[in-house]
Amino acid sequence: MDQSRTPYFQALLDYVDAGVVPFHTPGHIQGEGMDLAFREFIGDNICAIDLTPMPGIDDLLQPTEAIKEAQELAALAWGAERTFFLINGSTSGNQCMMMTAVNPGDRIAVPRNSHKSMLGGLVMSGAAPVYMQPEVDEELHMDHCVTPATVERTLAENPDVVAVYLVSPTYYGVAADLAAIEQIVHGAGKVLLVDEAWGPHFHFHPALPLSATAAGADLCINSTHKMLSAFSQCAMLHQCGDRVRVDRLKAVLKMFLSTSPNLPMVASMDVARKQMATEGAALLSRTIDLAQETRRRINAIEGLYCFGEELQGRPGVFDLDPTKITVTVKHLGYTGYEAAELLRRRYNIQVELADLFNVVALFTIGTTRDAAERLVEAFAEIARDDRAVDMFAPSGVLERRLQRGSFRLPAIPPMRMLPRDAFLAETELVAFKDSKGRICAETLSPYPPGIPVIAPGEELTGEIIDYLRLELKAGVRIQGPYDDRLRQIRVVKERG
Repeated sequence: MDQSRTPYFQALLDYVDAGVVPFHTPGHIQGEGMDLAFREFIGDNICAIDLTPMPGIDDLLQPTEAIKEAQELAALAWGAERTFFLINGSTSGNQCMMMTAVNPGDRIAVPRNSHKSMLGGLVMSGAAPVYMQPEVDEELHMDHCVTPATVERTLAENPDVVAVYLVSPTYYGVAADLAAIEQIVHGAGKVLLVDEAWGPHFHFHPALPLSATAAGADLCINSTHKMLSAFSQCAMLHQCGDRVRVDRLKAVLKMFLSTSPNLPMVASMDVARKQMATEGAALLSRTIDLAQETRRRINAIEGLYCFGEELQGRPGVFDLDPTKITVTVKHLGYTGYEAAELLRRRYNIQVELADLFNVVALFTIGTTRDAAERLVEAFAEIARDDRAVDMFAPSGVLERRLQRGSFRLPAIPPMRMLPRDAFLAETELVAFKDSKGRICAETLSPYPPGIPVIAPGEELTGEIIDYLRLELKAGVRIQGPYDDRLRQIRVVKERG
């Protein structure tokens, strides 16, 4: 197949060039009915291709024409047997994978540092999680990946598990030993699902970690919008082998996908695939070189640390994505949240992620040398000994917590109900500070990275309550609870 083709994007252009008189959705009718200020800002061309599925343009739910060819080209590019375009991000992909692979009551092994969308998949599927503990890096205050030994032990202790779900890479760019884990999982007759949301570029450059499709995952997801050039919300789901039922997968996709997808988004995936298939190696080489140069320059600044290849070999760190620039700022006295705010408000730089110790900057095919230079210069100024004592000075939160030794991530809490049962149970609101011992009915995830500290069905422990209250004081945003400020929490109502 010719990877220089963009069949779906071309189908939209052909419709526009044909001068069809539209009497169909969307209601703005190729921009004619749109507010003028908005239309002038976004442009006539994007309005012209914001169309609806119809003959010639194809249907995302049941493609037979241009989308079918575009997805076949994507499958070939990523080394999959089948590829499906998603327009609700990897969130929907995680949920589709789980709904395809497991049934109510089935047990599935999942890492504790999974994205909260995995919990949505558990609620919808009714499956029971068997949590695998990822390797914890106390120095960097982050979870890495689960190891092959952890997967092997989990399957030996839980032979009724039907599928294994992995996260690789992590938000910080740490990748698991997928080849070894694939051998273990498939050797045990189980299905392998991989959340590869942050690795859509892996398949296109030899200096990047092994891709999930190359490793032989049965199902995996890529966020085409995260590290490639597709529009936000764009993702792909890749299927390999014969261990999952394709008819079940297609039925699940039809349940999750909109009947009115945003067609410019679909076209952007078609074009992003072409770009990777035809220019990916060259574009990624430039990106990797720029990221590595930036890493070296940041590491030359006293008080800052940006991990790289030296981390390989630590537990849970099999490989690394060099395009993720994780800068540890704790030795300057800043929390990551404070450093991120300083970068934005003083230097007009927005990073992807902040946590207690770190900030993460993404280097993609769209990152310019000028932008990298500004990032390095900003960090150099932040690290100066004579930096101003003003609203951007360290708050002391980090120093006080270091003195108290209160940085340990809380242990996985006891699971007292299935996530689905707790989510659907009768609930009540109680004061969060007084919720110890109750069964949580919602998900609490510091965001980003969106990894749940506690999930529906788990017991609220004193350790988790203390940890989350300290996170809030440090400036983290907790996603998931009914009460955004976490004064109250939804718990399963007690009988009697």
